[in-house]
Amino acid sequence: MSKIPEDAIRCLDKGFVRLVDAMGGDDAIVQAARVSYGKGTAKVSQDRGLIRYLMRHRHTTPFEMVEFKFHCKMPIFVARQWVRHRTANINEYSLRYSEARDEFYCPDPEHIQFQSSLNKQGRLGEVSESLKTKVRDYFQEISNRSFEIYSELNDAGVARELARAILPVNLYTEWYWKNDLHNLLHFVGLRSDSHAQYEIRVFSDAMAESVKKVAPFAWEAYQDYVVSGLRFSRIEQGLLEQNLPDRVVDDIMEDIVYQITASLHNNKPREDHELFSLYKKQGGHDSEEDFNLKWDSGEIEVGNVRELREFKEKLLSLKN
Repeated sequence: MSKIPEDAIRCLDKGFVRLVDAMGGDDAIVQAARVSYGKGTAKVSQDRGLIRYLMRHRHTTPFEMVEFKFHCKMPIFVARQWVRHRTANINEYSLRYSEARDEFYCPDPEHIQFQSSLNKQGRLGEVSESLKTKVRDYFQEISNRSFEIYSELNDAGVARELARAILPVNLYTEWYWKNDLHNLLHFVGLRSDSHAQYEIRVFSDAMAESVKKVAPFAWEAYQDYVVSGLRFSRIEQGLLEQNLPDRVVDDIMEDIVYQITASLHNNKPREDHELFSLYKKQGGHDSEEDFNLKWDSGEIEVGNVRELREFKEKLLSLKN
């Protein structure tokens, strides 16, 4: 099996993630969305806006046009969690054809904890130093002894496909793993979550670093609309409609109208005498005097006009 390559991100004690190849990036997403074979839009800002629109409205197919191929080395028990994501192409190191290497995972002391009483799949609580030492000793003992027996069986001519069964799941394996951006983001969303097991989370975090570099606009949109975004069920929305005072909604909507006006002005500058009229067209209710005071404050944020208008429509629905 491979040693840790220089261009890889180290994970755990002996594992790694290395980006072997990537096909496409933000430009491929934009081209696929427009069914275009050219260079896409003339402005980078337009590409970013389209990608954000696609992510916000869950139009996932264009994101499938970007592909990543990774070379990864991880403990077998991590690989068995990993392979639950059945959307990738995988070619794994075979212990039927090749001999196992004496490479086993042993947890660092800070990651040895008790079984959580609240989460059947998690760990929690501080373990005594003596117990941490005992856990690590057991890991080493089982790893060393199982590999001795495995080597003895190999030397005796026992078939490798049978001898491998004696080895524990903290043995390191490795594979080539290829997936598209849409499904990779889904993987990262689950496996980089704070509730995911630490030993797989570090690999997911390492792959996320490659996504940031290859498709930065897509990664930004994913963070804004998936990781940090909120969705409400019909029941939750009903509670908001019943309990959120109209005056609060009106105040938020007025702020949004100012942001829409500022964003339109930023995209296509207007004369000063045209600004109040532009503001009123967006649904503003302030007097011209109040408008000028707020406008001159310099505190109005600029955003994406389409996003702001969609947000305004959502707020309106809370009043209906």
